[in-house]
Amino acid sequence: MARKKVNLAWIANDSTRRATFKKRKKGLMKKVSELATLCNVKACMIIYGPQEQQPEVWPSAQEAARLLERFKNMPEMEKCRKMMDQEGFLRQRAAKLQEQLRRQERDNRELEVSLLMHQAVAGRSLYDVNIEDATSLAWMVDAKLKSVQDRINQQTTQLALRSAAEASATAQVTAKNPMEMAMDSLQRQNWLLDAMHPSENVIFGGGGGEEIMPISCVEHNSSWLDLYFPL
Repeated sequence: MARKKVNLAWIANDSTRRATFKKRKKGLMKKVSELATLCNVKACMIIYGPQEQQPEVWPSAQEAARLLERFKNMPEMEKCRKMMDQEGFLRQRAAKLQEQLRRQERDNRELEVSLLMHQAVAGRSLYDVNIEDATSLAWMVDAKLKSVQDRINQQTTQLALRSAAEASATAQVTAKNPMEMAMDSLQRQNWLLDAMHPSENVIFGGGGGEEIMPISCVEHNSSWLDLYFPL
């Protein structure tokens, strides 16, 4: 089950705040330990709790001091590149909320103009519409018309390409070269002779692996051959 979103605000109740601090501190320490182990990075954690004389340090005070010294010796540009304090965090959060507010206002404005357009199509008079709403309505109508025209052009292009592909396929099927036509005619003649005399194959060779010389139609005296192949 998804965890309920927590409201990031100071907890006024003392007992609830202490319980939340203890729970979150333990979870944060676990996450830092997992990050250092899984990714093989150097990390430390220092937490000053309320009403505590000494801070809680992970993994140890000596290791934390060594890492902080290494951090201090870094160049200023590299050290401050991803650093963020409480003020920076709040500024970043406020900027994100302002961007969300602007997007929501833009969406609401588009819905209002869309509703006005539907009312105008239904027969509402636009004489009482102010200049800002009229301008937005004109912009939306132009955008809708452009979208419809683009859709029509896309469908027309697809139909033209499909028709061209079908015509090309039909042309490839119907158009045969002379060699293919000659082979088809030869196969039809051979089939006709085999159908009339299945035991004889006097034109295109014999069976049993023996080669039989072709017999000229002029030398053949069969009347049925004259019927189909008159000289």
